[in-house]
Amino acid sequence: MNIDKEALKAKWVKNGKIFWNHPITVILCNLMVMMVLYSLLRLFCFFVDRSMFPNMTFAHLMEIMKGGMRFDLAAILQVSYPYIAAALFPWPPSWREHPKYQRFLCWLFWIPNAGGLFCNTIDIAYIPFTDRRTTFTFFREFGNDSNLGAILGEGVMQYWYIALVIVIVIALMVVFTRRSYHFEQRRRLRFYAFQFVWFIAGIHMIAIGVRGGLGAYTRAITISDAMKYANTPRECALVLNTPFTLIQSYMPTHYVDPKYFPEEELANYMSPIHIPDSTLTMRTDNVVVLILESFGKEYIGFYNKDLDNYTSYTPFLDSLLEHSVTFRQSYATGRKSIDAMPSVLSSIPMLIESYIVTPYATNSVSSLADCLRKKGYYTAFYHGAPNGSMGFQAYAHACGFEDYYGMDEYDGPSAFDGTWAIWDEEFLQYYARSLNTLREPFMTAVFTASSHHPFRLPARYRDVFPKGPELINEPLGYSDNALRLFFNAIRNEPWFEHTLFVITADHTILMHRDEYCNDRGRYEVPVAFYHPQMEPERRPDVVSQPDIMPSVLGFLGYNEPYFAFGEDALTQHKEHQYAVCYNFTVFQAFSDSIMIQYDGEKILSVYNFKNDRCLRDNLVDTIDEETIAPMMDYLKAYIQQYICSIIRDEMTIERINAKKHDK
Repeated sequence: MNIDKEALKAKWVKNGKIFWNHPITVILCNLMVMMVLYSLLRLFCFFVDRSMFPNMTFAHLMEIMKGGMRFDLAAILQVSYPYIAAALFPWPPSWREHPKYQRFLCWLFWIPNAGGLFCNTIDIAYIPFTDRRTTFTFFREFGNDSNLGAILGEGVMQYWYIALVIVIVIALMVVFTRRSYHFEQRRRLRFYAFQFVWFIAGIHMIAIGVRGGLGAYTRAITISDAMKYANTPRECALVLNTPFTLIQSYMPTHYVDPKYFPEEELANYMSPIHIPDSTLTMRTDNVVVLILESFGKEYIGFYNKDLDNYTSYTPFLDSLLEHSVTFRQSYATGRKSIDAMPSVLSSIPMLIESYIVTPYATNSVSSLADCLRKKGYYTAFYHGAPNGSMGFQAYAHACGFEDYYGMDEYDGPSAFDGTWAIWDEEFLQYYARSLNTLREPFMTAVFTASSHHPFRLPARYRDVFPKGPELINEPLGYSDNALRLFFNAIRNEPWFEHTLFVITADHTILMHRDEYCNDRGRYEVPVAFYHPQMEPERRPDVVSQPDIMPSVLGFLGYNEPYFAFGEDALTQHKEHQYAVCYNFTVFQAFSDSIMIQYDGEKILSVYNFKNDRCLRDNLVDTIDEETIAPMMDYLKAYIQQYICSIIRDEMTIERINAKKHDK
């Protein structure tokens, strides 16, 4: 058979031209140009500001470059969204191929992306002064400054090479941008069908790129995810790009100093700076923190002995709490898993929005892991979900854990639940085996997962645990049993007798009884401490998740200053018998009997939950203001201390001392 080589060659050339000139190819080429330019700017940033990164190795720099591409893609896609949508929309070919329309597309690509390159480049000069990429807070801070233009102009003169690079990268973008595309001639119906499919697929791919991945466990990437690739918060400035941080910080609630009290008086009402007795001799007991997914108090029998017609779904935890130090009132500070990690491990409450997703997520923070590492502890965090899920890995790295053990490290039997994570039973057994290999003293934390929606159970456990009025009841029984098997696996180990176990939950979910279906009950979670050599006790203190870190450090006799919004409730009674949480747009404070809801300016509600557990009688118009004045002073100081600390990046003793020294 004779093959017409010239015809075959012509066909290949034709197909190649069709592919090369297809709108999708043109768009991908233009996006690739932007990705290359952003990567070059990241290298330029490193070399200009290399004094900020004295311990940078080539291998780590390459890791940062690779991780940064994820944030670059998200930023470029968001900035280029109008261009991509307009280029793919199935207009008639005569419109789309018209020179004027294609010039319009070029400008639609150039103008927003030139703005992105401008911000990303000019920020290179600003990073050394802030240790971070610029967020929208910059414009709020300097929005009313009449001399902002003069300041920027002086900056351009001083950093002339930055201005030169801006011109160069924008010129490179214009030069290498593909400016036109063409279509293969098709029959009308077939043509529009294909173009409509390309349009829908393109929009879908933008959403995937902006989100950072696929899967039920993947949340949209945020500023805090930069810590997954950085060894220090300062390195996040290399990982991130400025368009991404500006876009991410545009929508969140403003952080503005409320100025309830003069700054010099704040500490009289509440102070996050703790200064223990420096002469204390520290003990070296191990610490194990158990953060139980969705284990609200409502379903734990230990806390509900006074309720009629009550069913407990946690028989093992009930028995464990009988041998623990517990508290009559204990609260979470938020309603999401990402609220819990900073609250439990760093004593940073959830106020206004989750700390992990704020523009300040790259602040330097202290934590149990950070404090105890200084005293020779080995530290590790465990979570059975895919690594990176919920931002846990990034935050664990940021707050000082040496190692992270997730689904990637898990080496037990196949046990993925198909949606979120390794089943609790298998992962807690893996955790138990891992604890037996760790160097002592150690501090570890584990975050369980199986009592999370969609509430599936392993086939072998179906119809084993009690069902209840809510879907979560049966999975709680499964996770409680997994906890029982975990303790059975470790109770005879030599390290068990000198280990402090902290038991808490991340948040509540699916409340059912009237006693819990209210703005107090939705925040009631266990906070308990179990030690084989410690006498059980139920204390009257009012505690919340941020009290865990100071309580553990107090128990161990930690003797160095540290930063925490909570207080020690384990070795002594708290000075301030209050707890604070944030309920959507309202601050809530609890004493031993009173709950206050405050919107930042006025008191909205006051309830006496001892007499009115279901919170039906609002006393705001009848209660004596003097009765709640100390509680309100504490709440206002708490809010002000939090906001001022977070916006000033003063959340560690080291940062506070450094700022004082600079002044």
